[in-house]
Amino acid sequence: MQVSVETTGALERRIEVSVPRERIEQAIDERLKRVSRTAKLKGFRPGKVPFKVVKQQFGAQVRQEVLSDLMQSSFAEAVTQEKLNPAAGPRIEPISVGPEQDLKYRATFEVFPEIELKGVEGIAVVRPAAEVTEADVDAMVLNLREQRPRFELVERESREGDRVTMDFEGQVDGAEFEGSKGADVAVLLGGGRMLKDFETGITGMKADERKQIDVPYPADYHNAALAGKVAKFDVHLKKVEEKKLPELDDEFCREYGVLEGGIEQLRKEVRENMERELEQNVRARLKAQLMEGLLAANPVEVPQSLVDAQVREMQIDAARRMGARDASQVPPPEPFVEGARKRVALGLLIGELIKTRGLKIDRERVESRLADLAASYPDPEQIIKAYRQNADALRQIENIVIEDQVVDLLLEHAKVTDQPATFKDVMNFGA
Repeated sequence: MQVSVETTGALERRIEVSVPRERIEQAIDERLKRVSRTAKLKGFRPGKVPFKVVKQQFGAQVRQEVLSDLMQSSFAEAVTQEKLNPAAGPRIEPISVGPEQDLKYRATFEVFPEIELKGVEGIAVVRPAAEVTEADVDAMVLNLREQRPRFELVERESREGDRVTMDFEGQVDGAEFEGSKGADVAVLLGGGRMLKDFETGITGMKADERKQIDVPYPADYHNAALAGKVAKFDVHLKKVEEKKLPELDDEFCREYGVLEGGIEQLRKEVRENMERELEQNVRARLKAQLMEGLLAANPVEVPQSLVDAQVREMQIDAARRMGARDASQVPPPEPFVEGARKRVALGLLIGELIKTRGLKIDRERVESRLADLAASYPDPEQIIKAYRQNADALRQIENIVIEDQVVDLLLEHAKVTDQPATFKDVMNFGA
C-alpha cells in the first residue's frame, strides 16, 4: 500500500492512498466464497451454487462493498503508518476504482494539534472569602415564607403585592385581538406578569369596580400586530386579596420536610444547604478563573470539524431548553461559534493535562457523585444501578469527576488571593 501526505492547512492534511489490485481481488474472492455458502438461487440447493454463478450474480455488489470497506480499513492503516492523529472522519474522494485497477483515493481530514502545556503553575485566581451569617439565614427563611403566601380578602383599594381577580376585554383600533379577553384572571400586582401600564391602571381599584384603561404596547413587542399600538381595556375587578406570610410554626416547617425540631431544625437545615451552595459557587468561580488562565497561557489551533460538532450540540441543547418542536426552531449557529471554539480548546488542554500528569479517575469520587445524584430519589440503589448499566451516563459522571481532579491540580499550584465577600455577593442575589 502506497501513501503520500500533503499539509493543506494548519491542521488539515490530505493523503493519497493506493491499494494494490491483488489485495482487492483477494478480498472479493474471500467474500464471494462466504456468500456462496449461504446463497439461495433458483435451481440450486443452498450452499451448492457454483462459484462462477455466485460471482456472476453477486460480483458487482460484493465489489462495491469490498471497495468501501477497504477505503475505511486502509485509511486507518495509512494514518497509523504516517503517525497522524485524525480529529474527525475523513472526506474521501475516489480517484481510481475501476476493475483491473489499483484502488486509489484521496482523503482530507483534520488532525489534533500538538500541545505543549504552559502556565500550569501559578495561575492567579481570586477566591471570594464569605460565610453564611444569621442575617443570611433570616433572609432565606423569609424567602421560604414568600414561597408559601396566603391571601385574604380585603375591602380596600388594591396596591402592589396584592392579588386581584378580574375579567377584561380589550380592543386595538376597534377590533379584538388574540389574548384580548380574560375571565377570572388572577394577577399579583408587581409580579410583572402583565404589561406595566396594565398593572398601573388596575392598581387602586376596589372589588366590583369597573374601569377602562389605555395600555400602550412597546414598539418591540413580540406580537408585531400590537407593537407600538394602544389597546383599550374594559376591566371588571372582582376581588382584592392581601398577601399574608405564614407563621414560623410547626405546620410551616412540615411543609419543608422538617417533621421534628421545629424552626430551629429548619434553620439548621437551611444553613447547611446555604453553606453547600456557597461552597459550590466559590468553586465554580475558581474553576472559571483557572480555565481562563489555562486558555490564556496556551493559545491553541482547534480543528474546525470539532468546533462544528460542538456548535451543533449547543444548538440542539438551546432548542431543547426553548421547547422547540422541529428543526425550523433551532437557533442559528453564529451565536455559538465562539463558545464552541473555547469549549473545544479547553477540552484539548484538559485532555493533555490529564495525559501528561498521569491523572486517573478517582473511583471513590465517582461513587460519591453517584450517591449524591441518587439521594433525592425514592430508591437510590435502583438509580445507581441504572447509571452503572448505562455506559454513556456513567461516562458523563466520570468526565465530571476527572475534570474536578484537574481543577484540584491547578488550584494546588495556583496563586490564590482571598477577597472578602458576602453570601449575597457570591451567590449573585438580585443580579
